[in-house]
Amino acid sequence: MTENVYWVLEVAIKPGCFEDFKALASRMVEVTQKNEVGTLNYEWAISDDQKSCHVYERYQDSAAVIVHLKSFGEHFATRFAELGLPRASLSMVHQAHK
Repeated sequence: MTENVYWVLEVAIKPGCFEDFKALASRMVEVTQKNEVGTLNYEWAISDDQKSCHVYERYQDSAAVIVHLKSFGEHFATRFAELGLPRASLSMVHQAHK
């Protein structure tokens, strides 16, 4: 049995920050896909008006989440906070799969 953890996050992109946010998101996806083997899904969708972004993340287990959050904190958290504002619609689920 595998314990997957996933969440959906909505981020408001701060005015005038779209290009920088897009570049940061691209870099985050690149680093995550390259360095975090426990990441099963890491998908970003930016709205047509470029004012918000939905992020879907799914991890193999809680250990993979810890690896991701450590990397995010060390490399991206400060810049992410400068460019975007997470909204209260964070959904987090821990799901068991056979």
